[in-house]
Amino acid sequence: MPTLVRAEKDERDGLLAFLDAQRGGIRRAVLGLTDEQATARPSASELTLAGLVKHVARTEEVWIQSTLMGRPEFAGNEADYVSGFRLLEGETLASVLARYADVARATEEAVNGLPDLEVTVALPEAPWFPPNMKVTARWILLHVIEEVARHAGHADIIRESLDGRTAFELVAAERGGDHDRGGV
Repeated sequence: MPTLVRAEKDERDGLLAFLDAQRGGIRRAVLGLTDEQATARPSASELTLAGLVKHVARTEEVWIQSTLMGRPEFAGNEADYVSGFRLLEGETLASVLARYADVARATEEAVNGLPDLEVTVALPEAPWFPPNMKVTARWILLHVIEEVARHAGHADIIRESLDGRTAFELVAAERGGDHDRGGV
């Protein structure tokens, strides 16, 4: 990990800090890119950087707002999942980044509003979940961290394939270091 997560105040704060650190990896992977670059497929994968930003935002929103908070209006469907990996008409890298920031704020508000991390909810019925499985808010946060971290790794590989910039270089650029390498 090219950044160090700040010290936590308590478990909830620590989980939110680690989630935000992984979000940072996703955001840095698109640092300085145009929409064209962010939607390019420079490797054998079908994944794009803009698509990954959109996907992790939607995934976090579904897990936190729909599953944990019980807000069915945020539940996804198969069409959402398929279109969730690419920019649609009218979407831009800037718009999906802004949406991701909104989702992050909503997550922090929801999690900070819970009485504790022992809040338990049932997972929706789906072929990929065991029947009648219940999980805690803690489990959901850990799962979202796992999902974002996994895709942050994908984003690192795609970005390096795109223009040679590594996560460490992007951290330096974000902090005001060299912005010129690779023409970005």
